[in-house]
Formats: sequence, C-alpha cells, structure tokens
Amino acid sequence: MSEAPDNLVLEHLRAIRGQTGKMADMMHTMSVEMTAIRQHLAGVVTIQEHDHGDIAGIKARLDRIETRPDLVD
Repeated sequence: MSEAPDNLVLEHLRAIRGQTGKMADMMHTMSVEMTAIRQHLAGVVTIQEHDHGDIAGIKARLDRIETRPDLVD
C-alpha cells in the first residue's frame, strides 16, 4: 500500500516536469519572436526618420521657391 502513493506522486511530478518543459519551449519561442518584432520595428523607425528628413528637405526647397521675387503674389 505504501508504494501506490509514491507512484502517484511520481506520476504527478513527471506530468509537472513535462508541462514545465513545454512552457520553457514556448517562452523561448516567444522570446525569439519578440526579438524579431523589435528588429522589425527598429527598421520601420529608421525608415520613418529618413522619410522625415526627406520631407523637411522638400519643404525647405518649396519655401525657397515660394520666396522668389517673381513668384510672390
């Protein structure tokens, strides 16, 4: 009779170990995915900053063109 509770505890511990292993694998996968998302977002931010620079340049050129004496209303 004393062997049955020991086996039952071992079975539960094995099940817990299996679930813990699965959770560790899932967490690793999520960590890799988060790293990929961060890298992608950094690329998007870099492109956006470049675009803002281009827009600022275009605005400066437009302001310069609009202030030419022959174009003033």
